[in-house]
Parts: sequence; structure tokens; C-alpha cells
Amino acid sequence: MGKIITTVNMKGGVGKTTLTVNLAACLVKNHQQRVLVVDLDTQVSATLSLIMPQDFAKIRKAGRTLSQLIKQSLYQQDYLNLAIQELIQSDVCRLPGMDLLPGDIELYDDFLVSETLHYRSIREQGIDFEVVWQKFEQQFVAGILAPIKDNYDLIILDCAPSYNLLTRSALLSSDFYLMPCRPEPLSIVGTQLLERRINQLRRLQINQQVMHSKLLGIVFVAASSNVLNMYYNQVMRRVNDDFSPEQLFKTKIPLDVNVAKAVDSFMPVVLNNPNSSGSKAFIKLADEVIQKINQVN
Repeated sequence: MGKIITTVNMKGGVGKTTLTVNLAACLVKNHQQRVLVVDLDTQVSATLSLIMPQDFAKIRKAGRTLSQLIKQSLYQQDYLNLAIQELIQSDVCRLPGMDLLPGDIELYDDFLVSETLHYRSIREQGIDFEVVWQKFEQQFVAGILAPIKDNYDLIILDCAPSYNLLTRSALLSSDFYLMPCRPEPLSIVGTQLLERRINQLRRLQINQQVMHSKLLGIVFVAASSNVLNMYYNQVMRRVNDDFSPEQLFKTKIPLDVNVAKAVDSFMPVVLNNPNSSGSKAFIKLADEVIQKINQVN
């Protein structure tokens, strides 16, 4: 049975998507894992990191994005009769074993979600709206991924930099979550706040279902040498107060212009420039990820 990893942070600009796509590529290339990347962010950064914009435009025009599955799940409609297997882009970046479920700039409407679940609670007489909402959160992403979960060794969910419905549902559906973080005070605050919210979500229990996702670890992504010199010690003191050494990855992703340049090629830097310092760090990180997952198993 495949494992699901959610990449998440409430703060934007921490390297979340870069971490997701490069980690996925390393796991496929160096560890022979079959990996699916799922883009849950309306910025579609993960999608555009793996396929070209013109290809994404064609996919979106044809209605072959995650948005269609969300509509079918939310409104309980299968008018398009689309299966998740039909939407997955296989062997992206010409890397056999790495697949993508493309995101969309319009995934869902918050108002329509609330309205739909409100009417659902009315139809199910005696069921409180909050219970209906929580049950939906638990089943939303998990239900979408259920038909293909066993087809992959790992499914990595790239979430938006917010604590929205999809992010919470992704966390509830996952086996592990991974938090990228920059060595800056505000980034650490965002990580601490997110961990507290996740602990609150963990206490949620509906129909004897409890969130079982574990923190795989925090990955530090460097901002600049100046920031590191000024704030690194201060930041690490805060981190050590809140997290154990086992919750921090030893590998840190250095500042490397090649990582940014790789975006122009619409592929991860580990494929575009495998000998760069950033690529070497991602390769080591993938080794750590596999080791941590095996320890849990």
C-alpha cells in the first residue's frame, strides 16, 4: 500500500514546491520508487515545475485537472464520468515512474462548499453541520486518491501556503507530513503555528477515525548567506525549544541559483543540473526520507 506525504507550510516562499518536485524526482531516479505528485495549490507551481505552460493550457481546456475530481466528489456528480487514472500525466519530465495529477487555478469555491455541506446536513436530519463538515474533510482528499493509492510507492501532496480545506483534508489523508522552512524568524513562527493547528486537527475524532499522520521532519531551505549569519543561531534556538532532533532533517538545502534556473526548463534541478549543490542536497534528503519511512515501517 502506497504512503502519502503532505508537503505543507502556512507561510509562502519557503521552497515548498521546489522541495516537493525535487524530492519526488530523487525518489524515482535514485530509489526506484513509483511516485505521484498531486498539486493542491491554485498557484499550480508544482504542475508548472513538471510540464510546460502550453501543455497545461491544453490539459486545463480539456478539463483534465484535479478540479474535475473535486467537483465530482463535492457535488456527488459524475456527469463527466472521469476517473482519476484518466487525469494523471505519466512519466513527466521523461522520467519513468514519476506521475503528476495537475492542479488548477480554480479548484473549488469556498462559498459553494459551505452551501453544499449545509444542505447535506439538512437532508441528513439530526446531523449537525460541523459533523458533516468534519466528516467531509476526513474523506475528501482520501476519497479522491483511493482508486490509485496502491499503484504508487509514494504520493506527495503539494499544498497551498494556507490552512484551507484542501490542506486540512490532505493532512487527514496522509501518513506523513513534511515542513520546509527558511532559517528566518517569521518562517519559524509559521511552522510553530502550523504544528499547533495540526495538533488540534489530530484531536478531531469522527466515527472513531483519528488523524494518524506523523511529522516526517522539518527541512531547512537557505534564504541567503546574510540571513544565515544574522539569524541562524536565533532561529535554531527557537526550533530546538519546539522540536526534537529526530524531527529535524540533517540535510539542509543550500542557496543555489541553479534551482531557480531549473524552473525555466519546467523540470526539477536534480534532472536539469544533477551536479549542482542544490541537486546533491536533494539527493541526500531523499536518502533521509527513505530511511525515516523505513524506520516507521
